[in-house]
Amino acid sequence: MKIVVVGAGAMGSIYAGLLADAGHNVSVVDLWQDHIDRISTNGLRIQGASGDRLVRNVFATTDAARIGGCDLAVIATKASGAVAAARSILPALKPEAVILTIQNGLGSGDRIAEYLGNRKLLLGVAGGFGAAMAGPGHVQHAGMELIRIGEPRGGHSEAAENIARVWREAGFRVRTYQDINQLVWEKFVCNVAFSGPCTVFNRVLGEIMSDPAAWKIALGCAREAYRVGIARSVSFSFGDVDQYVADFGRKMPDARPSMLQDHLANRRSEIDFINGMVPVLGAEENMDTPYNEALSAIIRHREAGFSEAGTAPSS
Repeated sequence: MKIVVVGAGAMGSIYAGLLADAGHNVSVVDLWQDHIDRISTNGLRIQGASGDRLVRNVFATTDAARIGGCDLAVIATKASGAVAAARSILPALKPEAVILTIQNGLGSGDRIAEYLGNRKLLLGVAGGFGAAMAGPGHVQHAGMELIRIGEPRGGHSEAAENIARVWREAGFRVRTYQDINQLVWEKFVCNVAFSGPCTVFNRVLGEIMSDPAAWKIALGCAREAYRVGIARSVSFSFGDVDQYVADFGRKMPDARPSMLQDHLANRRSEIDFINGMVPVLGAEENMDTPYNEALSAIIRHREAGFSEAGTAPSS
């Protein structure tokens, strides 16, 4: 299968590396020139949960126009870049190609769908994953639990099953779901619980959980997101949101959320699509969301002083 991964940050690089090692024709597109150059010259180094490997058969470019005839596009950018990624990659895709988008936060699928015409769109949720860039061409992989795939409108999908099989053969644990939006929301609640608090306090997940004051704030954020989801008829698989996010955090106590990684590199984050989305949706349901409003305001204030490019890729 010919595959293009748009957004070769930590997660996108892992997707590309394992799929290429499984024998697929894989290309990556990213704006971080040093990263692209290092992959092109020395290969892509991945260390950690998925093993220690140097993948040399990944084609890397900053220009999607250099790629064509792809069967699958994986959009692994930040939520803020998902639409631009989808638009840029369309000429590289076969008419029957499948687009799988995997982002944190809410709404990326809806925004991307407006530009795809009749092409098949699938939503993906990466659960229990942790990764960080160790440098250009080098990824540290901290956790690898489950990739969830499904149709945006729900229901059984042969396309989702086919893509899931490709990823399983590459070493990923994958399941398809008839209600993928439930999974999107469940990860969203966990992202909301940890992304904003870890960024504001500059702590990993376990440190937030062990500090009573910080943990109270994290749980406040999660409860607000959960209540908004209930108001929007999300069918959560759990009833105790505190226990759910605690169980999530205990699996990766040393993980550093991507939002915190962005701030450590002076990059702007996905705040508008994670903690910042809770007040937006809460207002639509006439619900107050003070924890997420406060954290989002602090993070946006900090980011006002950041450069647009930062010190590493935005994807």
